[in-house]
Amino acid sequence: MVATTIPAQPVNTQYDWAKQVKEFDETKAGVKGLVDAGVKKLPEFFVHPPESLENPPPESPLELPTVDFTGVEFDGARRREAVDGIRAAASEWGFFRMVNHGVPSGVMEAMLEAVRRFHEQRREDKMEYYSGDSRQRVRFNSNVPPREFDAASWRDILTCVFSDDYLDPQAIPLVCRYV
Repeated sequence: MVATTIPAQPVNTQYDWAKQVKEFDETKAGVKGLVDAGVKKLPEFFVHPPESLENPPPESPLELPTVDFTGVEFDGARRREAVDGIRAAASEWGFFRMVNHGVPSGVMEAMLEAVRRFHEQRREDKMEYYSGDSRQRVRFNSNVPPREFDAASWRDILTCVFSDDYLDPQAIPLVCRYV
């Protein structure tokens, strides 16, 4: 995919938010669909007000919370420490970095490549998975804001929900299925 620069545009608060979101969602193409179509002007619901983007750089280097999984499967105390670390990081930061989790880097790289293949498919091949319904165990969608006049994030998402460590392989898109 080729990076595209779209010139800055002023925030317009006089538009039909619901109509724009509905029209975008009905394309089932996501943000990549906008890029592929050669978008020249962003839909207004993607435009963030300038004041929301003003984040001063941190005074000290940012240190992400890290949870070390070494020995977790063998030691009850280590497991409790990891669970407490996850709880603290998730509640304070909303995310964390996992180290020594045992997943080979080749497996992670293959998964990222499979997701990349999914997103690079033709729109028609992805449309059957497009859904905003969180009950769908496999779904493709874009980050459309739930509240009127909140700005959307510029991203497409492929979600596969495994309940009880199982998901019917036939439900997974073919380009991702065997990874």
